[in-house]
Amino acid sequence: MEPSERERAARERVPRIDPYGFERPEDFDYAAYEEFFSTYLVILTKRAIKWSKLLKGSGSVQKSMRVKRYIRKGVPLEHRARVWMGVSGAQAQMERNPGYYHQLLQGERNNTLEEAIRTDMNRTFPDNVKFRRSADPCLQKTLYNVLLAYGHHNQGVGYCQGMNFIAGYLILITKNEEESFWLLDALVGRILPDYYSPEMLGLKTDQEVLGELVRTKLPAVAALMDGHGVLWTLVVSRWFICLFVDILPVETVLRIWDCLFNEGSKIIFRVALTLIKQHQAFILEATSFADICEKFKEITKGSFVTECHTFMQTISVPLPENIFRTWQLVHDHHHQASRELQGQAAGAGVTWTRILCPDLEVSFPELTNLYCFPF
Repeated sequence: MEPSERERAARERVPRIDPYGFERPEDFDYAAYEEFFSTYLVILTKRAIKWSKLLKGSGSVQKSMRVKRYIRKGVPLEHRARVWMGVSGAQAQMERNPGYYHQLLQGERNNTLEEAIRTDMNRTFPDNVKFRRSADPCLQKTLYNVLLAYGHHNQGVGYCQGMNFIAGYLILITKNEEESFWLLDALVGRILPDYYSPEMLGLKTDQEVLGELVRTKLPAVAALMDGHGVLWTLVVSRWFICLFVDILPVETVLRIWDCLFNEGSKIIFRVALTLIKQHQAFILEATSFADICEKFKEITKGSFVTECHTFMQTISVPLPENIFRTWQLVHDHHHQASRELQGQAAGAGVTWTRILCPDLEVSFPELTNLYCFPF
């Protein structure tokens, strides 16, 4: 069959709207997707059987090495909400605070918060039929409620752009307002502290760390960035703020989130570094500031990221337990120190990483191995 005929046939078989409600883009490669999904469906079926056996008769999902192994190989859609709620601690928080979510919605009005959220409603997933005003039910109201409740719950954060996309994905998976609220609290309040605060210290710190990791592991890319004056925040801030939503394919994002809820923020670094390393030669072809920015957009497309199972296998090389404990200590210490030293670093014109963790005997090359697998 000719490629054009194969593409036409695939278009007839693959729905134009995916299972989550997103319309496939005009340049979507239906033939390549059909070929990938025919293989992935076999994997999904096998994983679903294993997960059903694991969860049979059990209550909340608890973290364990077996659960970690299962999560890295993929969580079936029908079990995803339950697994996320369990391993993130959201289920326990919800059970300890019955009725709290609804109390937040009935609390005192905050016009500034409400207007900020309302402004972003129509900007949230315009390509998703479930979020359109014409949809019945329209998920915009659900999204508004979750974001409003969280703004009242965490007044230090309130509402920050990017949270709408994250909450939207949570709603699509859980189909439950209250569960989405508690999962958002797990992400914003515990897994990614200070990403969405007004100062965004956690976000700035982690982008700084990514830049240093690339400088050590992929020095040619770092030199290219430096040579053209491209700041990391220009090319990867949306990766971190939106947790790859609207950047990578939906199923790939959900596979990343499976690990994020269970293992924490190190998964974000692994994904980012894998994307950059895989496309290093392509990035190094850039000859200008604009060209670099465009290439960083292009590396989030194509079969490498669409084939989510292979992609996750690439980034999931396990770290030894002792290295992970050290990584966690360094990461936590790094964030605490960043709050204290932000002004000092800015005034001295040095990177935060160079003045952090003075009491830990971990060199920066060692730190890079804690954040990612060896290249």
